[in-house]
Amino acid sequence: MKLSKSLPFRNLAGKPVRTVILVLLTVLLSLTVFGGTLMITSLKTGLHSLESRLGADIMVVPYEATTKSNLENIVLQGATGYFYMDNDKYHKILEREGIGEVSAQFFLASTSAGCCSSAVQIIGFDPETDFTITPWIKKSYGKELQKYDVVVGNNLNIFVGDTMTFYGTECHVAAKLDKTGTSFDTTVFTNQETIKALIQSSLDLNMNTFQNIDPEQVVSCVMINVAEGYTVEDVVNDINIHVKKVKAIQTKQMISGISDSLAGVSDIIGILIAVVWVLGVVILLLAFTMSVNERKKEFAVLRVVGASRKRLAGIVMQEALLTCLLGSIIGIGIGMLVIFPFNQLIEEQLNLPFLLPEAGKIIGYMISAVLASVIAGSISAMASAFRISRIDTALILRGDN
Repeated sequence: MKLSKSLPFRNLAGKPVRTVILVLLTVLLSLTVFGGTLMITSLKTGLHSLESRLGADIMVVPYEATTKSNLENIVLQGATGYFYMDNDKYHKILEREGIGEVSAQFFLASTSAGCCSSAVQIIGFDPETDFTITPWIKKSYGKELQKYDVVVGNNLNIFVGDTMTFYGTECHVAAKLDKTGTSFDTTVFTNQETIKALIQSSLDLNMNTFQNIDPEQVVSCVMINVAEGYTVEDVVNDINIHVKKVKAIQTKQMISGISDSLAGVSDIIGILIAVVWVLGVVILLLAFTMSVNERKKEFAVLRVVGASRKRLAGIVMQEALLTCLLGSIIGIGIGMLVIFPFNQLIEEQLNLPFLLPEAGKIIGYMISAVLASVIAGSISAMASAFRISRIDTALILRGDN
């Protein structure tokens, strides 16, 4: 009985080449299932994070921002840039019907010259009216930002208590934000008072493209949530018609291109997972069939010494289970080593928001990958196990089969 129980292990150890090939097949299978599922989920989580970080129905910017600058690159993809419009545009927007929550934001791009610590996008907000950035910051920093306090994105190599210099002005890092998988991970945030001081510093050093502005009289964009009873489309059209030299944009339209790209990538990965799984089943089936054909005499001898047909089938199934478990664990490990340390690089290469899901979901994907590999191996081994149960011991031992 002990020998019978140890046979699957002995068989695998006795044929290392065959065992390695079977394990490698299941490694590829589990790596594709786990890695592909994690990629799709991370992209969707990143898009959801971007939607929540924009946090407004409408963004209003100076019209020139949509023609001379790539607005989506600045707002969605972390490109450095800035633009301004007079405060009177902000007040005219406030007068329009259908305006619910509204708050102004201020953009400034630092440089990598000696005046600044690094080239980053700086976004200023009004703490009294803001409804997009403040809720997010409060998760990492519950206090009010003082003048020259800044909050940095998660991917910046800056830490709480450090000092950053922008246009010769020193700023204190008050907090570091949680990772979002979006361009905001490389952005610096501060309050209205600080951003205006920094804009003035850039003007004093003649390092601002807009030389004829007064920081106290301009804003970069206006974030709006539509009041109850109004549609986003109606408010957008009303602003574009009645407020000159501005462009109102639905934030959902801004991320539609990203959504389309994400859907395309997700479809490709999903098809790849399905194709690899089917091919895995077919290849494993061929591998187990060839293995059984090579071992007919071995199984015939086992029948002679008293092993039942059911026991022979069980040996094949156990071998399949062991190789699939080992291969799936290795495949998941490789997937984790590739995706976890290099998730920022993946985000940059795909040019899409990318945020790993919470630990509970990742564990679920690991279990799913193991089950997918085991099921594939079991389906493949069943056919071989059936063949084993049908062998004619006498014919095989006489060499007639």
